[in-house]
Amino acid sequence: MANITIAITGSIAAYKTADLVSSLKKQGHSVTVLMTQAATAFIQPLTLQVLSQNIVHLDVMQEPYPDKVNHIELGKETDLFIVVPATANTIAKLAHGLADNMVTTTALALPHFVPKLIAPAMNTKMYEHPATQANLKTLENYGYMIISPKDSLLACGDTGPGALADLETILKEIKDKLHEQTL
Repeated sequence: MANITIAITGSIAAYKTADLVSSLKKQGHSVTVLMTQAATAFIQPLTLQVLSQNIVHLDVMQEPYPDKVNHIELGKETDLFIVVPATANTIAKLAHGLADNMVTTTALALPHFVPKLIAPAMNTKMYEHPATQANLKTLENYGYMIISPKDSLLACGDTGPGALADLETILKEIKDKLHEQTL
């Protein structure tokens, strides 16, 4: 099975990643979780550690193994990388090559052939903003596959595109990308 790295950012939809981690583990995959500091306000790292049965990586400056550079090693070990949920902030950082947290540094350290997926989740106005749309296009040019958000009533009370794609959709996209890699 695959080594899947899930990068979680600071969106209310972060709580939904517990089901994603659990589902992927039940399918036999090894799951490594990276989190931004903002993500920890929405879901506890311990929850994801228990479900993934792996250390949750939070701080790029924390190096648990003295003989390795953590974000580089994680990149080398990754068969598929997914940012879920992806905030406008993290999308912008990835599009412009900024590397100031565990998610962005690991993303930049990935070998070019590793499939990269991104599942945005944010307010409709933020999602539809020209800057966010341009950043998503840039990420597509870099090889990221975008898992489009769905139209829904959002946590803020607005209705429109911005809600995290359904778990089934995300799992299907992961399965399809892994299948492509084995061909």
